[in-house]
Amino acid sequence: MTDLDRSVAEMTLAGFAEDLASDKPAPGGGAAAAVAAALGACLTAMVVRLSLDRPKYAQHTALHEEALSLSDAARMAFLELADADAAAYRAYRAARSLPHETEAEEAARAAVTRDAARGAAQVPLDVVKACHAQVDLVERVTGRTNLYVASDLEVAALLLDSAARSAAANVRVNLGSIGDDGFANAVTAELDQRLQQIQSTADRVRERVAKGTLRRPEGE
Repeated sequence: MTDLDRSVAEMTLAGFAEDLASDKPAPGGGAAAAVAAALGACLTAMVVRLSLDRPKYAQHTALHEEALSLSDAARMAFLELADADAAAYRAYRAARSLPHETEAEEAARAAVTRDAARGAAQVPLDVVKACHAQVDLVERVTGRTNLYVASDLEVAALLLDSAARSAAANVRVNLGSIGDDGFANAVTAELDQRLQQIQSTADRVRERVAKGTLRRPEGE
């Protein structure tokens, strides 16, 4: 099986690190951002699992069950996005390698490149969106899960914040190659808004963890 046949989910941590450190252009920063986000989802799931079936936290059982299902799904989704990011980058490189000696070839190459750039921007944008959803979930469970491992939720929030900002950098670097100013402006505005909200949520998580106290169940 070649490196290109292996999904990130099938690789060992050492194997992924070796690929990332090699002279191959993919996986790169986008895949690394998605893997970091997956670790944030893993930590969320870990804290929830350490809270389930504990009488002290029984009033939050419904939230725990929801959070565990969502976090496990997010972990796998982030790993799939890591693969998608590497594939999108390879597609962009392939587009740039197309012949462009004649006007017809140049026009065809430009069109394929624009489409590939849009794909290379869309995948990390999806990572940002998924980070936003997961950090919101982290904020919901903070103070409603095992207080002895609450600091792991802060780490989860920090990983998701960093992953979102890293993915956003990959979005922005591809926008100029799409050739659609309206799309680029809309995506940039969305990124700015989401990153601000993600950071604010991560800050709230840190503050909640520092308090070290339980919160009331949602809706009370």
